[in-house]
Amino acid sequence: MKFGYAILYVASVPRSMQFYEAALGLQRRMLHESENYGEMETGGTVLAFYAIQQARDTFTTGIADASPGAPPPPFELAFTTDDVEAAYTHAVQAGALAVSPPHQMPWGQTVAYIRDQDGFLIEICTLMG
Repeated sequence: MKFGYAILYVASVPRSMQFYEAALGLQRRMLHESENYGEMETGGTVLAFYAIQQARDTFTTGIADASPGAPPPPFELAFTTDDVEAAYTHAVQAGALAVSPPHQMPWGQTVAYIRDQDGFLIEICTLMG
């Protein structure tokens, strides 16, 4: 088994992709002509976006909303970098919601937290080991 990709259900796929390009420097892999699905290159796997309304039409169980005004969903995306401070500052200047500025964890890793425009929690951190 190999982890293939993660999909975030978002209000606007193009807007989310523009945010991840501007705030985190990810490169667009593809955006479907319907603008309901898109993918970003992350280096090791793919980060994908799917229109939440399309997801609601697909899943009869329902899909919870992510919202910047509510607590974040119970997971996070983590992106690694050698310069957490610069990446955090750049992301906030590009429209990310600041959650926690860079700080060192007891195990030596430097981490910072932001939220995207849909309210998903993003960790910017150094590699472990």
